[in-house]
Amino acid sequence: MPERVKRRRFLRQLGAGLGAAAIGVPGAGRSFAANETIQVGCIGTGGRSRLGLMPAAAKIAGVRLVAVCDVWDTALEEARALAAPESLATRDYREVLDRKDIDAVIVATPDHWHVPITLDACKAGKDVYVEKPLTHDVREGDAVIAAQNEGKRVVQVGMQQRSMPQFQKAFDVVRSGVLGKIHKVHLTWNRNAPQTKKSYGIRPESVDWQRFLGKAPPQPFDEVRQRNWRWFWDFGGGILCDLMVHYIDVANWFLDLGHPAMATAIGDNFQTRGFWETPDTMQALLQYPEREAQVYFEGTFSNARNAAMLEFMGTRGTLYLDRGRYEIYPERDQIEASEFTPGKSPRGADYDKNVDGERLHLENFFACVRSRAKPNAPAEAGVLAVTGAHLGNLAYRAAKVARWEDLVSSG
Repeated sequence: MPERVKRRRFLRQLGAGLGAAAIGVPGAGRSFAANETIQVGCIGTGGRSRLGLMPAAAKIAGVRLVAVCDVWDTALEEARALAAPESLATRDYREVLDRKDIDAVIVATPDHWHVPITLDACKAGKDVYVEKPLTHDVREGDAVIAAQNEGKRVVQVGMQQRSMPQFQKAFDVVRSGVLGKIHKVHLTWNRNAPQTKKSYGIRPESVDWQRFLGKAPPQPFDEVRQRNWRWFWDFGGGILCDLMVHYIDVANWFLDLGHPAMATAIGDNFQTRGFWETPDTMQALLQYPEREAQVYFEGTFSNARNAAMLEFMGTRGTLYLDRGRYEIYPERDQIEASEFTPGKSPRGADYDKNVDGERLHLENFFACVRSRAKPNAPAEAGVLAVTGAHLGNLAYRAAKVARWEDLVSSG
């Protein structure tokens, strides 16, 4: 068949069943005039905030960073330099929430603080951009959704793929049905990044350790835990909560998966035995019987094969996605291959310099703060995205196949 005929056929098939992504549902609360400045406080100003979120937010017209908060003096002082002159700098996030002139907050703390601060921010009448994973405990989900909805707040979870153009286009491809029936989704986040135990030389008095701990069990100050909190169960959720959540959210979004019914997982500390609690190499398999689908995730710090990508594997074709492109591969020549490449980074790159997902996602958040529309990744999406990670972690830690009922009953 001539290529131009195949191309026309593919476009007809694609156009026949396109599904529109949810743009937003009108909400309530104070709206902002187009030229009115949104005053923002940044709570948790570690590397994620100072190197990514704060610089991106500062580039958005009509947004002003007027407060910074962190429990570590070094992070606080470095963040102060990125905010407006005379900005508030404090170790206590409640001082930020008490400020009547602050309209919204960006929360980039360790995971175990995400929901408590979001709840307090909603109660204080602030809109919230909060990093993923939204919950650290599955039992937190209902409360944070209720706080968002009952308080009529805009809550955006930092799953920036939902605001990136190739993911929005790929959503339409999947919803068109052109790939056929999708029974399997493959997720990867592999890095060749050897891990070693480091000495940071952090003075204990420079850290408000009790504020850092929050609801975590009492324990002595530990600079390794403070700087590497993602890899300790009291503060984070390891590879599944840190990395898998990004792409399991895409699978949820595209396929309306809901929470998984069961999961199994294996993990090892090949490089980090003795100084990380969570595995540095992990594989998880999630089952969604009602959707007739399986989702498989692999992640490691020992090898970068496949890097960071996901594939929707349909009976008529496969859709490849990463943070710079999408590509379509036909099964048995049933559809034509297609490619959308806004960036030029290597396949599977963690970040594509030509597709600034952080800025796009923050722009969507602040646009919704102005309009009171529903953002691309509201609390409901954030709560759902991390259910697969929580169930996978339960399966790993219990060394068994874990069912949804096990997670709900165990909390």
